Amino acid sequence: MIKIICVGKVKEKYFMEAIKEYEKRISKYTKLEIIELPDYNYDLVKTINEEGKNILSKILDKDYVVALQINGKKLDSRELSSFINHNISNNITFVIGGSYGLSEEVIKRANCSISFSDLTFPHQLFRIILLEQIYRSFKIINNESYHK
Repeated sequence: MIKIICVGKVKEKYFMEAIKEYEKRISKYTKLEIIELPDYNYDLVKTINEEGKNILSKILDKDYVVALQINGKKLDSRELSSFINHNISNNITFVIGGSYGLSEEVIKRANCSISFSDLTFPHQLFRIILLEQIYRSFKIINNESYHK
């Protein structure tokens, strides 16, 4: 099972349609759960702490938690597929923080951190990028045509 915990809601229809499409594609391979949490607009410290508490409340003890952050380990698509294949039996939980990032408590709870790029992406777009890479990973794992 793969769970994605993300701060903030997707508002744009075109992003919602892309997310639904990848949810459908991924469902062929594994159960997928996306948990949207509210984002806050307090000062930096209070926002990170509140969002962190909400994120931690959705993580189970058995979850293998992957913090998605800019200073995490960079993987190519084949390395990500190998990572997913190796850990899929552990309930992989990907965490996308809010605009200020992840709290120290969430980072400490994470089993590892992964970075998709040194670039900054809008959270809604990054969710689609993550879903596409999860889908690509399953295509690679199953030796199916898609990955180039």
